[in-house]
Amino acid sequence: MSPTDGPVPTDAALFARMEAAEPGAVAARASDRLSFAHDASHYRLVPDAVVTPKDLAQVAELLRTSAAHGLSLTFRSGGTSLSGQATNEGILVDTRRHFRGIGVLDDAARVRVQPGATVRAVNTRLARYSRRLGPDPASESACTIDGVVANNSSGMACGTEANTYRTLESAVLVLPSGTVIDTGAADADNHLHALEPRIHDGLLRLRDRVCANPASVETIRRLYAIKNTMGYGVNSFVDHTRPVDILTHLVIGSEGTLAFVTEATFRTVPTHPHAATGLLLSADLAAASGALPDLVAAGFVTVELLDATSLRVAQQDPGATAALRELRVRDHTALLVEHQEPTAEALRARGAQAAAVIGELPLTAPGDLTSDPGDRAALWHIRKGLYAAVAGARPSVTTALLEDIAVPVDRLLPTCTSLTDLFDRHGYAGSVIFGHARHGNVHFLLTEDFDDPRLVERYLAFTEDMVDLVLGHGGTLKAEHNTGRIMAPYVRRQYGDELYYVMCEVKHLLDAHVLLNPGVLLTDDPTVHIRHHTSTPTVEEEVDRCVECGYCEPVCPSRDFTTTPLRRIVLCREIPRARAAGETDLLGRMEAESQYDVVDICAVDGMCRTVCPVLIDTGDLTRRLRAERRDRTEQKVWASAARHWDGATRLAAGALTAARIAPAALPARVTAAARALLGPDAVPAWSRGLPRGGTRRRSQAAATAEAVYFPACVSTMIGPDDPKTGHGVGNAFLALCQRAGVEVRVPERIASLCCGTPWKSKGLTDGHAVMRERVIPILRSSTDNGALPVVVDAPPAQRGWHTSSRPRRSVWSRRWRSSRKRSSPGCPLPGASSHSSYAPPAHRPNSASTRRCCAWPPRPPITSSSRRNGVVAPLPGTGDYCIPN
Repeated sequence: MSPTDGPVPTDAALFARMEAAEPGAVAARASDRLSFAHDASHYRLVPDAVVTPKDLAQVAELLRTSAAHGLSLTFRSGGTSLSGQATNEGILVDTRRHFRGIGVLDDAARVRVQPGATVRAVNTRLARYSRRLGPDPASESACTIDGVVANNSSGMACGTEANTYRTLESAVLVLPSGTVIDTGAADADNHLHALEPRIHDGLLRLRDRVCANPASVETIRRLYAIKNTMGYGVNSFVDHTRPVDILTHLVIGSEGTLAFVTEATFRTVPTHPHAATGLLLSADLAAASGALPDLVAAGFVTVELLDATSLRVAQQDPGATAALRELRVRDHTALLVEHQEPTAEALRARGAQAAAVIGELPLTAPGDLTSDPGDRAALWHIRKGLYAAVAGARPSVTTALLEDIAVPVDRLLPTCTSLTDLFDRHGYAGSVIFGHARHGNVHFLLTEDFDDPRLVERYLAFTEDMVDLVLGHGGTLKAEHNTGRIMAPYVRRQYGDELYYVMCEVKHLLDAHVLLNPGVLLTDDPTVHIRHHTSTPTVEEEVDRCVECGYCEPVCPSRDFTTTPLRRIVLCREIPRARAAGETDLLGRMEAESQYDVVDICAVDGMCRTVCPVLIDTGDLTRRLRAERRDRTEQKVWASAARHWDGATRLAAGALTAARIAPAALPARVTAAARALLGPDAVPAWSRGLPRGGTRRRSQAAATAEAVYFPACVSTMIGPDDPKTGHGVGNAFLALCQRAGVEVRVPERIASLCCGTPWKSKGLTDGHAVMRERVIPILRSSTDNGALPVVVDAPPAQRGWHTSSRPRRSVWSRRWRSSRKRSSPGCPLPGASSHSSYAPPAHRPNSASTRRCCAWPPRPPITSSSRRNGVVAPLPGTGDYCIPN
């Protein structure tokens, strides 16, 4: 890239210097900058450029360049932070792409991790050892170790005992000067003194100052007895003696304002696979709060609070339990409790003790605990589904804000009561309170329109009242989500002048020129928290629901190639914003740049929807955008191909076979000419490694079939690599069934059938309609109107049927119905089951009275793995994952 490709950070000389430090890693197109201007918070700050370093040496050189030229840097990895700490002006440094290493140490008693690895990825590596990380944030599928350290992450179960501060053993730090310190080395403190004597001596001076001040020590003891992530972790000065240890723990929770953590070593904790969960309903908040001491004493590792508004919201969810749906909520408050133990015997013993405690509580309904996975999942869904229910239903122009506070547990009742009063006073109707009651840590969710100046003033007034409330009860304004921008103006008010001075000195010691993440955590600007708010213009259904949480990014196939679902949606919002502002030059560049990144390269595989809390499939948006760009000629050509699909697939097979036996230069020249004429994205390049064409698919009748096999049409176009030794997946599957004595049926006219993916994924709606109208009647007939399951041999085929299904059911029905023995409301086929496997004929009920929706005994639920591997698929027209019985 050259400086003329888009806005550059400063002058051409500095741009050249950055390119020298990070060869090929500097991006400054408008679409690059704007797509990184958002994180999971409600702030929008546009960086001058985005840099993606590849290793420690490049990070160190980047920091040295920053120091030499006064260039501000903000490190970003997962982007799931909620307080505005992962986006900024200046240079944004993307550390997720190339820093994902995970090293298991000492039989998993410790783990060494790079900052771009997600918590889920680390825990997956540790699972075989029955170990995991201590921090258990709700965003574990998307948040990375960089954020876990930068935000001092905790979670529902770990409390303050197993959070990042308590479990981080050491780290490799890159200081703003470019100096690299491995704090786990035996001579680390001497190394710090030799390379950075000013920092070493300054930390000693501040340690002595803090420890010599009884008021400071008392404030630290009080605030860090609860979950607290406001400001810098000045408890480091009380808990540690050596400057290098103090530095390590100051970096925890520093939000990238002191150093970059290029590697972190954690002490792991054991997993407890045996669990029992229960929902305890109390008449009001006072009764629930009164039960907390007894429940904590009973050994519950999680005690989650849901206020009356939360329960009303949860009742509207089709996945809610029957007991919750039937409850007439007035002032009720629920506590979701859970035991976790290493063995079944320990869980039974713990449950017996807890039963006596629960029996003495003033509950409005029986407080039974369950170990059934389906029942436990349904209970946890009540808690975890709140965010999706409120955020997904908000008006399109508003932003969802998820805030958190913590107070001493004995102050939880008056705090929550007053917080509800604040919602009413400031007009935030429908705001919910929920959270980790065991630790006095609650979250509240509200929505706001930051494009309306009057509503911004309302939000500011609410914030001021909320700050007074929490601090008046001896609490902290940030328990888990960290200071960021949203609470930076209130750090001094929480800690007082003396400890605030210490924090400022820490910043001055390590980053004297305020180049790392400026405006975050500490600030002299009292309005930083109410500036740079993002706006959410009405664009498209998928775009409008998005809360920009970033959960979709780790599962996107194109995340390391071009962009992600989140950034696609961000760009879809930025384009109308530029249009409305009259920025025609910016608009033109964004539309040109986003064509490839947003529309052309999306895999439309729906993986984003599997993790999205508000159920967005970015592929739906992409398919619609592609359809809008198709002209009538393209639509007619591909519709004709659908009508003659048998011949089209055999023609493709013949071309591959001919190319395989022809001189290598001939197909290479032909495809090169076609790519030059039609474009490289329209015509694939020829490779000598391509196999011959396949064989035509054939129907197979079966009077007593146990399943219907739908071989993918790709097996016709592409054959086995060696036809002498390979039989192809279709023939192999049929041979396997024959050996197993399982009779399967292949639909009539199979050679002319397709799942529809080639048309649907490209926005070729006419051809897709042709194929859909042909496939559905044939499959209805071949499955005996839904009595038989359908087996596919290619994930794209399963995906094609999924996107063709009509009507589409609520995700709540799909997600939870499969693990519950109950009927499938609205299932359009007789005998359809919500489960993925099927019984042999000898064990399958055959009477008409039993062949109805979900009449069969429960079977293993459909998993993401079974869907992904093409083991099962939804029948077209039957709804999502409704598998014929």
